[in-house]
Amino acid sequence: MENMNFFAVDLGATSGRTILGTIGGGKIELTELTRFPNNIVETGGHFYWDIYALYLEIIKGLKKVALERIPIHSIGIDTWGVDFVMLGKDGAILRNPYCYRDPHTTGAPEEYFTHIPRERVYDITGIQIMNFNSLFQLATLRRNRCSALEAADKILFMPDALSYMLTGEMVTEYTIASTSQILNPRTKRFEKELLDVVGVKEEQFGRFVFPGEKIGVLSEEVQKMTGLGAVPVIAVAGHDTASAVAAVPARNERFAYLSSGTWSLMGIEVKDAIINKESYERNFTNEGGVEGTTRFLKNICGMWLLERCRKEWEATGNYSYTELIDAALAVPAFRSVINPDAPCFANPSSMVEAIRRYCELTGQPRPETYGELTRCIFDSLALRYRQVFGYMQAMAPFSIERLHVIGGGSRNNLLNQFTCNAVGVPVTAGPSEGTALGNIMLQAKAFGLVGTMQEMRDMIASSIELAEFEPKDAAEWEAAYAKYLAHYREDI
Repeated sequence: MENMNFFAVDLGATSGRTILGTIGGGKIELTELTRFPNNIVETGGHFYWDIYALYLEIIKGLKKVALERIPIHSIGIDTWGVDFVMLGKDGAILRNPYCYRDPHTTGAPEEYFTHIPRERVYDITGIQIMNFNSLFQLATLRRNRCSALEAADKILFMPDALSYMLTGEMVTEYTIASTSQILNPRTKRFEKELLDVVGVKEEQFGRFVFPGEKIGVLSEEVQKMTGLGAVPVIAVAGHDTASAVAAVPARNERFAYLSSGTWSLMGIEVKDAIINKESYERNFTNEGGVEGTTRFLKNICGMWLLERCRKEWEATGNYSYTELIDAALAVPAFRSVINPDAPCFANPSSMVEAIRRYCELTGQPRPETYGELTRCIFDSLALRYRQVFGYMQAMAPFSIERLHVIGGGSRNNLLNQFTCNAVGVPVTAGPSEGTALGNIMLQAKAFGLVGTMQEMRDMIASSIELAEFEPKDAAEWEAAYAKYLAHYREDI
């Protein structure tokens, strides 16, 4: 069989890429076509995504494959979760979508719970309560009498909005919808009881599709712009984490995953949603996966902490990760530790000062140098992973034997070793391009190149290089975890 080429659009919260995936001889090979920033636009007291800029970047990538005469068999789009675009009756986008980091949803869950109790909302959805979930964004827009929501005929999540711009077809892909806190994982439909509170109807969303279904083909407008023909657009796992988890090169079901990037997402893959008193109290989430699976996981603030610090350090030097890791290794371990998920780290004006203030308020030394700050972040992330891993072990329907680290953070060998030491089970790191691989493999599955998710995972495992880590220094990390718990705060 000849090689087949698939075009993946992978959009993260800070940057995006278009990637060519070539499958042949039982192997998959990735080629990055374009890379671009995904800038948050701050104006009028709000934070927005520039949907038109993202669309133009996709067009640029499609033009590139047309110019290089690369035949592509299909296109798939994945993005971060929860955010959405509102369209008018004429199909036009009413305004750029709000960014989930916009502070307008602060306190929104508590206001919503005056209509439907918190426990009831979680019991219906099984979704981790976070103020930026789509449900609370909609409630905020309704409460603030948002003119775009009042005029909205359709509401499309980010990957679905971009596929609409390419094809003219309006869909709601299951995995991205599952991040919204509107979907019932038992029925796999939006819950009317929740929507009624915000005055939105299920019909305002696009037709439901699941990973592997065809959305449509490139519109005539896009064909003329790019020089391509009627290329199919496939609904992959539209939520980037769902695509990444589909690419975990696991040998059996007894694994946990850590999708490590701007956000860290730690979870397991199960057949049925886990919704009980403990999952509610620990604020775990149940999101849709591939082949009817559920991703039982928890969001953890990830490399956002270090990226924000690096941004501040640009004035004195553009420090590479290699330099920061060397500096972190040169300072004492566990000098200061933080709860990476404390509210003060959500979107501070200065991440450096937010970390220092947390340490001061918990009676720890202030990390002053960039080495001390980096070490504080790495130590604290690994210890937070240990905490969440412990919660998950207690709720999992099987014994967790291995942790798979995927995403950009899988290349950070220092943090991988720290994580392995902290959680106490072997760690396999890779692929770093998990999201793109999952996106492309789901397109390949739609064309019959692979039959099951395990076949996808086996092909990925045979195509990439993985790094293995074994736990070390157990006593030292046990003592560090005790210190972390002693300084753990959720109210800063």
